[in-house]
Amino acid sequence: MKVVILCGGQGTRIRDVSDNMPKPMIPVGGFPIVWHIMKYYAIWGHRDFILCLGYKGQTIKDFFLNYEAHTRDFTISLGTSKSVEYHTDHEESDWSVTLADTGADALTGARVRRIRKYIGDDENFMLTYGDGVGNIDVGKLMAFHQTHGRIVTVTGVRPPGRFGELMSTDQGLVTEFNEKPQATGGCISGGFFVCRRELFDYLDDREDLTFEQEPMRALVRDKQLAVYEHDGFWQCMDTYRDWQFLDGLCEKGKAPWITW
Repeated sequence: MKVVILCGGQGTRIRDVSDNMPKPMIPVGGFPIVWHIMKYYAIWGHRDFILCLGYKGQTIKDFFLNYEAHTRDFTISLGTSKSVEYHTDHEESDWSVTLADTGADALTGARVRRIRKYIGDDENFMLTYGDGVGNIDVGKLMAFHQTHGRIVTVTGVRPPGRFGELMSTDQGLVTEFNEKPQATGGCISGGFFVCRRELFDYLDDREDLTFEQEPMRALVRDKQLAVYEHDGFWQCMDTYRDWQFLDGLCEKGKAPWITW
């Protein structure tokens, strides 16, 4: 099944990590976060990707155009007849990656609408954001989508609270420390959607069409939006602190989504 990944936003809240690359290309554990997302889908057998590009999309194109050099050892012979000999392999040789320019200023609904031609005649496709990781059981998600028969299934996650919360007295004495407490309220959208092709009937090509607003409300109105609840790990990378947390998990070898 094709996997559509939204990679076009400007990521203004995370510019203190890097202001010269799009957020999906910010490295977590040495590789771009979008690569982590793709690797996770790939272990579930989904290796046909469509990346919706916008802000600094050429950076993402350059990464995949030079993927062999980024991921393999090689010897290069310099000169007029330059040649490259690769010495190692990688595990992504069966990936197909479509890099689609969907507009510098387009919002999420318009971006999804503009990749319709790359879905072809497929009845279903997956959709997610280029900045969130989790240990979602994609097999169970797909089965849920198929048995509930709605146009869109969204993965509902428990919103993580602020990490490293400290409760203290006025004298500065710590009374409670909670490392990454999880909110106990209702679910929020964690991405990891499964969509039937009828979703495109809810989208138009307006630059300012936000997928999470008019289309989602219309799907709810028509009773065509189902939620698959995921109680495991999920984390988006909105801020510098989020990046520190995810990168730290990788550094410690404790990243729950890295199962490859």
